[in-house]
Amino acid sequence: MSPSATPVVTAFFDPLTWTITYVVRAPGASSCVVIDPVLDYDRRDGKVSTSSIDTVCAFLDSNGLKVEWVLDTHVHADHMTGLAELARRTGAKKAIGNQVSVVQKTFAAIYNLPGFPCDGSQFDRLLADGDQITFEELTLTALYVPGHTPACMAYVAGDAVFVGDTLFMPDFGTARCDFPGGDAAILYRSVRRLLDLPADTRMFVGHDYGPGGRAIAWETTVAAQKAGNIHVRDGISEVEFVALRQSRDATLDMPELLLPSLQVNIRAGNLPEPESNGTSYLKFPLSV
Repeated sequence: MSPSATPVVTAFFDPLTWTITYVVRAPGASSCVVIDPVLDYDRRDGKVSTSSIDTVCAFLDSNGLKVEWVLDTHVHADHMTGLAELARRTGAKKAIGNQVSVVQKTFAAIYNLPGFPCDGSQFDRLLADGDQITFEELTLTALYVPGHTPACMAYVAGDAVFVGDTLFMPDFGTARCDFPGGDAAILYRSVRRLLDLPADTRMFVGHDYGPGGRAIAWETTVAAQKAGNIHVRDGISEVEFVALRQSRDATLDMPELLLPSLQVNIRAGNLPEPESNGTSYLKFPLSV
C-alpha cells in the first residue's frame, strides 16, 4: 500500500464543545494519529476531567491501536486540548504548526506570564508547511492555512483532509477571523488552497453545530464546499468574502471557554504548574 492509501477515519463528537476528534489510520494498520482531542472542563466549578479522552482510549484499546502522534490543528479558543493527557497515556508525540509561537507570544502577554517560553517547546514537533509524518503505510502532510489564527494547520492524508476550524460544513460556512492575529483576507486565500485539492477529497471539519436542527455532521468533500459553502463557494470573491466575514464576526460573542482554554492550550494541554498548596490556578484578566 502506498503513502497515499485511503485512510480509515473514526470520529468522536463532543456535544459540550461541538468538537470532533479524529483517529486516523491506514486500512488494517495498528498505528494511528489522533487529531484535536478534547480535555473536558466545567467552567462552573473549575473541574477538569478526561471523559472524552477515556472514550477515545477505549476505542484505541479495543482495536489494538498504537498512537504515534497527537496533533492539534491550531490553538483552540473554545475547548481545552487533550494533547498532553493523551500523549501521557499512549506515549505518543505531540505536534502542532510551527507558528504556534506567534499565538504563545500574544497570549503570554495577555495573561501576563513572565518567563513563559514562547518557542513551541511544549510540543515534540513543530510542523512547517509541507512537512510530513509517516506512520506505517500512511503519510500525513501539513498544510498551512492561517486566517482563523496565525498558526492554523490542515492535515492531508491520502484522500482526506482535516481542516480544523478553517472550514465548516457547507451550510455553516467558515471560521471567524476576529481573534488576535486573525485575518479574513488571509483566510479566504487559505480556503482557496484547500479547495484546490482534488474534488473528491474527503474533508473533515473541526466542529459542527447542526444549523437548522439538522443532524450533526463532520464529513463533506471539496466538491461540495466549492458548490455550496454559504460563505466561500465558487464565484464569491475575496472582497465579498471579507465584507461578509467581518460583518458576521462583529455580531459574535466570544467563546465561553476562551479564557481558560487558551492559557492551557499554549501549554500543549498541560495545566499551569501547581502552587505551594498543590493546586493549579488559571488567570482571568479583568476589564472595566
